[in-house]
Parts: sequence; C-alpha cells; structure tokens
Amino acid sequence: MIELKGITKRYGDLTVYENFDLGIEEGKITCILGSSGSGKTTLLNILAGLTPYQGEVVPRKKCAYIFQQPRLVPNLTVRGNLKLVCRDEQKIGEFLTRLELSEKADAYPAELSGGQAQRVSIARAFLYPSDLLLMDEPFSSLDTALKIRLIGVFCSLWKEERRTVVFVTHDAEEAYMLSHRALVLSGGKIVADMREESQIPRPYGENSAFRKEIVQAILS
Repeated sequence: MIELKGITKRYGDLTVYENFDLGIEEGKITCILGSSGSGKTTLLNILAGLTPYQGEVVPRKKCAYIFQQPRLVPNLTVRGNLKLVCRDEQKIGEFLTRLELSEKADAYPAELSGGQAQRVSIARAFLYPSDLLLMDEPFSSLDTALKIRLIGVFCSLWKEERRTVVFVTHDAEEAYMLSHRALVLSGGKIVADMREESQIPRPYGENSAFRKEIVQAILS
C-alpha cells in the first residue's frame, strides 16, 4: 500500500489539499476523476515528488510518467528517446515491434503522428525501471478508435508486470475501461470511491453497473 498521509498543498492563497489521506493499493490501476482545478494533476505531482507539499507519502516509489503530450526529445529519434531510459537494445527492439513502431525507429518526433508519438511515450514509461506508473490524461487528444486501441496495448503491457498505476482522466469511459478503482475528487476531497475487479480492458460503452456508477458520480 502506498499511503498519502496528512497531505496539505497550497498555491499561494489557494488550498488544493488540507490534511488529505489516501491509500493506493499496489499492483492495481487507480483512476482519479474530477472537474478542472480539483487537484488531479497536483496529486500525481505529489506522488512523483515534483511539487513541494506538507505531509508524507510512504513508501516513496520510483516513478515513470506518461503525460497528455508525449514530451519526446525532438532532436533524438524514436530509438534514441527510448535509449534514454533503457540501454538494452534487444528489449527496445521488442517494444518497438509490439507497439508497431519498428518502421519508425529512426524517425524523429516531428515525423510521427499523435498516436505514434504517444506509443513511444508508453514504451518509454514501461522501459523505465519504476515501481509506480503515473498517467495524466494520456489518451485525451486521440480519436475514439485510436484511444481504444492504445488502451488495449497499455493493458497488454501492464498485465506482464502489474505495476501500480495512478492515472488522471476527465473521461468516464477511460476510467471504466481501465481502472480497478475510480475516485472522484472535488474541493480537495474524495467524494466518490468505486471499485471493480473484473478483467481489463473492459469493452468501450458497455452497459454495466460499474460504468453507470462512475458516470453518476461525475454528474453528482
């Protein structure tokens, strides 16, 4: 269990969290939902140690981060970007093949489509030897068909190592397809906490009780 204990975070006069507690089960995928300004990204940055805060996160875990934008190094090829986190050429080659990027190995980020660039970002995160994987709306800029496909790719990779994942989204469908636990934040507090242990990825648009619960929690 990763525990956030007594977390307080302020930006000037704005209090995002006040004495906030949360336990995150390891080896599971936890989704954080909420409106803009509810503290979703701040929570990821606290877990990653990228922003100062009061309180504690125990144990502190080594993190990989997938952002909404891929954030690839522009003057490095796809292979070069992956070599920043992994020196094993064979392993990099395997990931390039699995993510259908072999033909783009020597291409630069500017030569990639949005979906290809995000696949490189996903490969980079899984190649980095971390215990905790953080994701900040990584599928939000993609069309629906590509989003469903990349979620499937992500789940396939996740099942091999079952790292602890915390991901932020505003999309109830993404939360339903991917998460074992979905939390809704409002005013720096957890206003809904839902769980589902069925196999992921779940079908897009499936009419299930867990999906309805997530949608209702967002609308409440």
